[in-house]
Amino acid sequence: MAAGVLIIAVTLMIVLGIPVAISMALGSVMFVLLNGTPSVVIMHQMVSGIDSFPLLAIPFFILAGNLMNSSAITDRIFDFASKLFAWARGGICYVNIVASVIFAGMSGAAVADAGGLGAIEIKAMRDRGYGDRLSVGLTAASSIIGPLIPPSLPMIIFGFVGDVSIGRLFVAGFLPGIVMALCLAAMVRWIAHKHDLPRDGDFAWTTVGRSFNKAFLSLLTPIIIVGGILGGVFTPTEAAIAAAAYALVLGVVVYRTLSFKDIWSVSRTSAEMTASILFIVSAASLFAWIIKTERVAHDFSAALFGFTDNIIVILLLINLLLLIVGCFLDAIAAITILTPILLPVAVAAGIDPAQFGVIMVLNLMIGLLSPPLGIVLYVLSSVSGVSMRDTILGTLPFMIPLLATLLIVTFIPAVSLWLPGVLGF
Repeated sequence: MAAGVLIIAVTLMIVLGIPVAISMALGSVMFVLLNGTPSVVIMHQMVSGIDSFPLLAIPFFILAGNLMNSSAITDRIFDFASKLFAWARGGICYVNIVASVIFAGMSGAAVADAGGLGAIEIKAMRDRGYGDRLSVGLTAASSIIGPLIPPSLPMIIFGFVGDVSIGRLFVAGFLPGIVMALCLAAMVRWIAHKHDLPRDGDFAWTTVGRSFNKAFLSLLTPIIIVGGILGGVFTPTEAAIAAAAYALVLGVVVYRTLSFKDIWSVSRTSAEMTASILFIVSAASLFAWIIKTERVAHDFSAALFGFTDNIIVILLLINLLLLIVGCFLDAIAAITILTPILLPVAVAAGIDPAQFGVIMVLNLMIGLLSPPLGIVLYVLSSVSGVSMRDTILGTLPFMIPLLATLLIVTFIPAVSLWLPGVLGF
């Protein structure tokens, strides 16, 4: 009962516009004090909540993504992809998807993809005569591939909060990310033939070869990160450090596109983003401790299984809940709040924690494209100058392949679990 009041209080504060981290912190502190629990618990839980080696991956992956966006690495990747798919009808649309898949292996954040690579993708599509709605809608949809293919910031948070192997989560997200790209490509193929989209040119090995040579060192970045993690060379945290160091070397020494002023600006931006995320994690740690001690997950599980024990119905209800929550809450905040409640339910229903992690992240990434929160929509509307109305309308058709991917990942466990099994994660 008391924990229910806490959840309602936190929800009301969020609805009133109070930042999520402050809402969770205030609600949790009031609960602890009113419940007669020693106040030392507050600082102990909040500090211990971020005293974790795996969380060091967060600032370094953020830094790596920002360095890549500031050092023209993303430009080279996009140029190579555009030369590779020039022959296809609507080829620039496929380029949009492929470039996002490659960039996904670098940053692990949808907003980083949308704000950096997304601006390049939209401009390129506009220059070739594509409408604003298609340009922005496809870019929005492809940007959420990033948090599925390793590395992934939401996966790190889920693994930390749910005590699930982050390496296994990374591997589990790889194939679902590819499935999402293929579903988007199928949608593009249908649009290309329906609207008779043009080809951008003929395929030429010499042109592709020159573009590949320029992008080669940039293309090594996801190979180093993903290959290092899958091959057991790096832990996710070490891979994040290696990614940031490699991006810094490319920007300063090789391409010489980063000045010290740029590095300072990127470092400051990355520090601010990291502080924001870790404050949410810290507040959520206290909140999650209360949820655990008050047995909220147990009570929720009992209520859900009292309603139905059909795993298909349970999965559909969880997906519906996450899709709704994703419309109103930031993904990091939603993961930290809901993982302690929903993960035990999923495990009790026989769902592998790694598969559930992919399901949760995918749901919440779709939420990034859904009003009223829709962070990616706001970012793309800002960088493109397209109205929010047209941004939303352009994104709606691409919800079909995204929801299709969600159903595939939810009801075909092998999509998430085959690769971890093969690689021994």
